[in-house]
Amino acid sequence: MKVLEKNGQVIEGNFDNKEVKEAFWHTSAHVLAQAVKRLYPDTKCAIGPAIDNGFYYDFDFSFPFTEENLAAIEKEMKKIVKQSLPLEVFEVKKEEALSYMKERQEDYKVEMIEELPEDETITFYKQGDYEEFCAGPHVSNTCVIKAIKLLSTAGAYWRGDEKNKMLTRIYGISFPKASELKDYLNMLEEAKKRDHRKLGKELGLFTIMEEGPGFPFFLPKGMILKNTLIDYWRKMHTREGYEEISTPILLNRQLWETSGHWDHYRENMYTTVIDDMDFAVKPMNCPGGMLVYKMEPRSYKELPLRLGELGLVHRHEKSGQLHGLMRVRCFTQDDAHIFMTEAQIENEIQKVVKLIDEVYKKFGFTYHVELSTRPDDSMGTEEEWEVATNALENAIKAMNIPYEVNEGDGAFYGPKLDFHLQDSIGRTWQCGTIQLDFQLPQRFEAEYIGADGEKHRPIMIHRVVFGSIERFIGILIEHYAGKFPTWLAPVQAKVLPVSDKFADYAKQVAEALKASGVRVEVDDRDEKLGYKIRQAQLQKVPYMLILGEKEQSAGTVSVRKRDLIDENDSPELGAMSVEKFAAIIKEESQY
Repeated sequence: MKVLEKNGQVIEGNFDNKEVKEAFWHTSAHVLAQAVKRLYPDTKCAIGPAIDNGFYYDFDFSFPFTEENLAAIEKEMKKIVKQSLPLEVFEVKKEEALSYMKERQEDYKVEMIEELPEDETITFYKQGDYEEFCAGPHVSNTCVIKAIKLLSTAGAYWRGDEKNKMLTRIYGISFPKASELKDYLNMLEEAKKRDHRKLGKELGLFTIMEEGPGFPFFLPKGMILKNTLIDYWRKMHTREGYEEISTPILLNRQLWETSGHWDHYRENMYTTVIDDMDFAVKPMNCPGGMLVYKMEPRSYKELPLRLGELGLVHRHEKSGQLHGLMRVRCFTQDDAHIFMTEAQIENEIQKVVKLIDEVYKKFGFTYHVELSTRPDDSMGTEEEWEVATNALENAIKAMNIPYEVNEGDGAFYGPKLDFHLQDSIGRTWQCGTIQLDFQLPQRFEAEYIGADGEKHRPIMIHRVVFGSIERFIGILIEHYAGKFPTWLAPVQAKVLPVSDKFADYAKQVAEALKASGVRVEVDDRDEKLGYKIRQAQLQKVPYMLILGEKEQSAGTVSVRKRDLIDENDSPELGAMSVEKFAAIIKEESQY
């Protein structure tokens, strides 16, 4: 596939390449805008980028637009593709670009161009009768877009500002093969069934109240799930030599100015005033961890010092961006901050990589790694960033782990390795990260006494494995479609007496299992057994224990399992003692 860059250079690549895919979807957005302008010429175009999965374009329509209009636009897009329009790129001066857009009454484009420097040379891409100023890149011909589907519409404020006009955002997806579109649409249908908001409600895990948009409430079963994850996290980190701390949610402005967050992250922070002093609710745990490090003199003999924290953080998210547990305003971040010498960097990075790898394999995830480099809004010198970036790159190379470079997407204080896990239906989620930081130890004047008796500056790793525990739970709900493995399931077994006569025996069984550490419930409702089994299946419970006359007389339970290994497998495990069943659960609950 040929990609046309703004300098006129044409490069070759396939659709699996990240840059090629972005160019492909960016061109698809231009095809969408071209189709809209053909059908509705007085529509004003705003922006149309490629996104993680497809593309969108924001429009200002002169009529009430509905999803019923999508079919006509999609049909016109397919006509444009069939015309095999080559893309051309050319440059114009700002004045000429302004004149062109004003003549066409493209108010949003005019606004964007007016903000550019006077001497800016502006790139335009042209395909047939449609021209748009754009930095590109784009695929070189519309004919490579073999399959297109417009998916949905949404309202979107111009530039994300609620004070601006609400525009119509049209989302779409496209592929170079029809079969890839078919697979993607099948995945979307499967994703709807697995939606964590739907399953979270049905399984009694969590809810979002009107009184707290973006602030999730965990229900009793959800807390079992969350606490089990936390127990697993603690076990792993204790084994790996981490010491757990807890830092305050509210800290004063001076701290956030020292850390750089007040200047670089202020718009995402909640603030208040106490005793005429500015305070901020922490959006990150790292400054608090730095204060703990500085509490006492440190020696090189203490390093590496690994401080873990399950810290509750708050970040301001726009209401339109909130999405169940995936995008919230408060969440528990499974942070750790590692303080070390320069000689320890590579070994510590590799230890974290191995930990992340072990955890993701536990849940059945595969993943890929990205090295994110220095962003425009960054602190520190070129030399510091080069040393930090090389250290991350050398560590991951030494482990023979493939990675991609994500230019300019590092944290403002340092480069990072991002871990993108893939779930059971092929979607990717960025969760784990390892960030190497030379800046915070400098800003906080952190020190340790070296073997030479002199003061030295430690180097710091910021890292998470789950990322946000809340978001990770959302991912797990969808990954497993609510069918959690036994060790994670809030209810591991459901006791189902066949009639009221066996209710007392059912309670005895449940009490014995609880004493053995099994999470169990009794369904003693006056309902038929088939109904109870179906209800337990809907609740995704791993095991059902059927109790009748035979089981009560023998002091046993008849075990029925939720998951089948293959088509020849049977859900019925047969009768067994309560002790034997408890041993099965204990074995499956190891972590």
